[in-house]
Amino acid sequence: MLKGIHPAISPELLKILAEMGHGDEIVLSDAHFPAHQLHHRVLRADGIPMSTLLTAITPLFEFDSYVDAPLIMMRAVEGDNLDPEVEKRYLKAIQHALQQQSAVQNLPKLARIDRFAFYERAKQAYAIVVTGECAKYGNIILKKGVTPLSMV
Repeated sequence: MLKGIHPAISPELLKILAEMGHGDEIVLSDAHFPAHQLHHRVLRADGIPMSTLLTAITPLFEFDSYVDAPLIMMRAVEGDNLDPEVEKRYLKAIQHALQQQSAVQNLPKLARIDRFAFYERAKQAYAIVVTGECAKYGNIILKKGVTPLSMV
């Protein structure tokens, strides 16, 4: 275990986050997401809630400031319901982590895209992390930005 690294961050996930370049995306998926069907680089974080993983990743991750929304979630399929508490919980975890580190970053904006557009984006992502999240539409994509020299 390393000091300053949240215990929810596995060695493999830490390696993936370090390898990612600016503009790369990582999918944090719920437990029901077809990750292995869509991608060859799948990490498991079974049993870890999404909010815990977001709290753990945020201090290590610079969100892309050159796009409108570096956070992307899936829009509900027509006729289905979306629980707004899921998005609120995720944003609260990110905000809490940013405040804890006195970060220069503002809370990143979040956009929603169609289910199949989300799947296509997941195919192009750097990696997919399957979490223990069970919330419906509980998947989120994080787009990595450039870490400022002052943070290095």
